[in-house]
Amino acid sequence: MGALINVSVNLDKLDKTKIIKGKNGNYYNLTVSVNDDTSQYGDNASIFNTQTKEDRELKNPKVYVGNGKVVWTDGNISVAERQDQPQQARPQAAAVDLPF
Repeated sequence: MGALINVSVNLDKLDKTKIIKGKNGNYYNLTVSVNDDTSQYGDNASIFNTQTKEDRELKNPKVYVGNGKVVWTDGNISVAERQDQPQQARPQAAAVDLPF
């Protein structure tokens, strides 16, 4: 597994005509994009309606429906950190007198 991403989707922004009725339930296709930069809120993932080939060729704008953040990674993707809060300092190791 490469990463875990927590996301939040605004259901009011979903186009109800794009709900796909399947054999085992209703589905909605979304695309998640992991960004190199982190927003001021600590998000580095964007969620938008999946575009068709025709949408992309016509350069139709993406419809963003939510955002998220990478919360765990195996090292290949950066974990999101809030930019508006100072990072906590790591505790300093106490000096220890070694017997040698």
